[in-house]
Amino acid sequence: MMNTDSPVKGKRILIVDDEPDVLETVREILDVCVVDQAADFDSAMDCLSNQPYDAVVLDIQGVRGFDLLKFSVSKGFPTLMLTAHAATLESLKKSINLGAAGFLPKEYMMELKELLEEVMGGGGKRFWWMKSLDRTDAFFTERYGSDWKEKDAFFKEFHASLQKEDKKPRE
Repeated sequence: MMNTDSPVKGKRILIVDDEPDVLETVREILDVCVVDQAADFDSAMDCLSNQPYDAVVLDIQGVRGFDLLKFSVSKGFPTLMLTAHAATLESLKKSINLGAAGFLPKEYMMELKELLEEVMGGGGKRFWWMKSLDRTDAFFTERYGSDWKEKDAFFKEFHASLQKEDKKPRE
């Protein structure tokens, strides 16, 4: 249950997914937000081009999610990726490289409001995705089995390397 001081109350959120039931579920979950919806790439690009958003939630696949992520991040919108069953190590890494603020398996959809509160309350910082992975550790452990601990270690090393890159002086 969200309190009245929620950082998402009254905020404009774009949700992009090619599954109508996901769009409807998100609208219900984000009942205190202004929720725009898009079910395909073209309508999502139209929304992203013509409206300012406080956050964007994208399907990682099915709607050219990586292209939309790149554009959304370039516009300065904190962008979360819905991972669903299609999540792979490569897709998560690519999302991170493109600037995703966090991840949420569709199986955890009921946590979307809380996740958005945390990301928006924290300014949508780039490295928030690490908390997102920690939060969904049980999901990824079940999804990847015993391999997840190795993948989790990879993400922690990857995170550290990104932080080192960000601290390098720019020429």
